[in-house]
Amino acid sequence: MSLYTKIHSIIHSPKLHEFIRFAIVGTIATGIHYGIYMLIVWMNDIDEDEKLYTNIAYTIGYIISWLCNFYLSAHFTFKEKTSVKRGIGFALSHGVNYLLHLIFLNFFLWLGVSESLAPIPVFCIVIPINFLLVRFVFKSKQFEK
Repeated sequence: MSLYTKIHSIIHSPKLHEFIRFAIVGTIATGIHYGIYMLIVWMNDIDEDEKLYTNIAYTIGYIISWLCNFYLSAHFTFKEKTSVKRGIGFALSHGVNYLLHLIFLNFFLWLGVSESLAPIPVFCIVIPINFLLVRFVFKSKQFEK
């Protein structure tokens, strides 16, 4: 197999296209999440001792981005129909994802990373894990209909 053939097969791979679509949806969802988080933090001028409010702001951004993410993941990324089972699976996978977000967010805040920068390493760690969980929900036969 020539190098050209290998490169051509990789570029035209459906799994690569799926991953690129996931990255696009993830970027949109992450932007929504981070934007809402920062807006609430900015509006409330949260000081260093009010970590509870930081978590609330983070949660509100997460919920809103989750709704957008479910719709876009189903229809754009994986080209599957939504269903109650997929919605439950998506919610469960994002429940795990959310806990990982909060654990790592608080870990980076504990390390002294600023509130505005702490979500960035969280996204880098948790997003690849989320891809695997969400792909399982949309591609597994267990979650059809």
